[in-house]
Amino acid sequence: MPSLTSLAPAGPTATRSRTTATARRLMAICGTLLAALLCALSVGASSASAHAALTSTDPADGSVVKTAPREVTLNFSEGVLLSGDSVRVLDPKGKRVDTGKTAHVGGKSSTAAAGLHSGLPDGTYTVAWKAVSEDSHPVSGAFTFSIGAPSKTTAKVSTGGESDGTVGTLYGIGRYAAYGGFAALVGGCVFAGLCRSSRPVRKIAVGGWVTVFTATLLLLLLRGPYTDGEGIGGVLDLGRLGDVLSTKPGAALLSRLLLLGAAAIFLAVLFGSYTRRSGDAEVDARRRQDLAFGLGFGGTVMAVGLAATWAMAEHASVGLQRQLAMPVDVIHLIAVGVWMGGLASLAVTLRAGEPIERAAVRRFSRLAFGSVVALVVTGLYQSWRQVGSWGALTDTEYGRWLLVKVGLVAVLVGIAAVSRRWTGRLTDATAEAGAEKETEAEAESASEAASDAKATTEARAEAGTDAETAAAVKAAQPARTGAADAAIDTPAEAESREAESAKAEPGEAESGEESDDGDPVRAAQLARQRAAKGKATTRRERDADRERSGLRRSVIAETVVAVVLLAVATVLSGTQPGRAETEQAGAAATQPGRDRLNVDPVSVLIPYNTGPKSGRGKAVVMIEPALPGDNALHVFTTDLADRPVDVPEVKLSLTLGSKGIGPLRIPLERLSTGHWSARTVQLPMAGTWQLSLTVRTSDIDQVTETRNVKVAQ
Repeated sequence: MPSLTSLAPAGPTATRSRTTATARRLMAICGTLLAALLCALSVGASSASAHAALTSTDPADGSVVKTAPREVTLNFSEGVLLSGDSVRVLDPKGKRVDTGKTAHVGGKSSTAAAGLHSGLPDGTYTVAWKAVSEDSHPVSGAFTFSIGAPSKTTAKVSTGGESDGTVGTLYGIGRYAAYGGFAALVGGCVFAGLCRSSRPVRKIAVGGWVTVFTATLLLLLLRGPYTDGEGIGGVLDLGRLGDVLSTKPGAALLSRLLLLGAAAIFLAVLFGSYTRRSGDAEVDARRRQDLAFGLGFGGTVMAVGLAATWAMAEHASVGLQRQLAMPVDVIHLIAVGVWMGGLASLAVTLRAGEPIERAAVRRFSRLAFGSVVALVVTGLYQSWRQVGSWGALTDTEYGRWLLVKVGLVAVLVGIAAVSRRWTGRLTDATAEAGAEKETEAEAESASEAASDAKATTEARAEAGTDAETAAAVKAAQPARTGAADAAIDTPAEAESREAESAKAEPGEAESGEESDDGDPVRAAQLARQRAAKGKATTRRERDADRERSGLRRSVIAETVVAVVLLAVATVLSGTQPGRAETEQAGAAATQPGRDRLNVDPVSVLIPYNTGPKSGRGKAVVMIEPALPGDNALHVFTTDLADRPVDVPEVKLSLTLGSKGIGPLRIPLERLSTGHWSARTVQLPMAGTWQLSLTVRTSDIDQVTETRNVKVAQ
């Protein structure tokens, strides 16, 4: 039977050369895209921010209170998980003065409070806090407040929220591997059950199961050191597992491991009884029909359950409309798995040259289209929920990564459209090739039948002639028996006897192959040669089909982009949502009580004259909002005509003489011509502060002016 190469049109060498060159360029482009985005992902993954942000505290950061408070309260942008030492309060000497009990205020998960001992002396106190946000990310920080008046403090705190470098890297790798393994597991099983089951597909599905199981176990062991900021040695402390399992992320990881145990049985049935072929088509069809419903129902339940272990512990479980967001997230994850895992399964099937029906390819094409529709619908909802505004798309890290993801989806859909066109061509080409092969097979069968008949006739004639000749020769020879026969046989008789023996016991020489002569090493070598020959033949037949080769290249390109897209999605799951980041910025800009007081910024005009004519001008100092705590300070320098001018140096300090505070030197940063600024100026208490401004207009000419500014209570 002729190979597929005989079906190629004239001049196939040039066509295949052009196709191979195009494929190499396509793979080079996809590889470059993958490398560039993975570099970006490595930066993005390291800067993945925690999701619960501290919005306010009581006492406020940097404030001065007259009497000692009974407790310290913290408010967050979303719910947090607390431990016994989540909030620690240290006096100026570094001694702990809280009661050691941290709890939510009024049952609100977005708050934390720690009681203080009574009779605390005046001075500056340091509050160190750490917690785990509801979407499983550790957060930490510290701030200070003063009782009576600020003082020096020797307290040194370690919030413990920053993960160890090795632990953080391993935890990030585990998260990437878990997502990738889930996609391979779900997509491989769906492809095997609905499209085509083969050994490469089984490797994809089983490899996905092993990957997600190993990654989940690693995440469970690293969870304690990751949230507590400890080193890799903390993995050996198995006693911490109890604390981890009592949290929502720990329970989700344990549930995932249990579901994966059931998934192992599902894989054994799917790639065992369901796909096994006994040779009897009717028996196989009846067995597959009996197992189909159970596999479909059980597979759906396990896929939904596995996806829910992510939805219940990450973004979807926090924020607004969480009852709707979690089911939507489950659908989104399953659609990702069906599409991307199915792509990988189709790619390895085509790459291995496995026979696959055109109906199976079209079935997966429809399945992929449905997955894309589900991804778009659920993705739009998730984007609105997590971003919140158009401005957050470009102003927040989450929004920028989301734009990268949208771009990759667009590229992937474009390549998928090319794959669908190749699928259509594959259908027509396969039908035509099948018809041609059937015609050629019939002609070849007829030709072989005629040749066999002719060969049989000739063989009979030759056999008759040989028999007559042998009888005549035998009659002419004297009779011999026993060993004498063997001793006096002529060479011609020996050759004739050897030929008859070869005809009676045909060996491998008739088939054109060498004999192994019973040597196991030689037999193994021949087996390897046959396997290599068969593989080369399969590859030639695969590459000779232009439509199949085109589909294979486009599917591989889809798979490469899909891997990058999955990595970007993993980064997004570890990045603070744009809505939360915007709310955090708004809360930081407006601390409690400032809007209620309705205090206008303080502005002071200070003329200066350093001597020469060019050393005359005006400086405007603005303090906003001029309240105890965090303030912004701006200095504007102009000439006498109110035109902005630069000077070599501007220095500023603040002193509260009545309380013995200061001078507090304020570092200024030049923003533009004649504009200096300090974004964070901590004023510990209200009162009339003395502002000292030094302006230097040349190497030797400078002047210092003082003014009083009032900071409201």
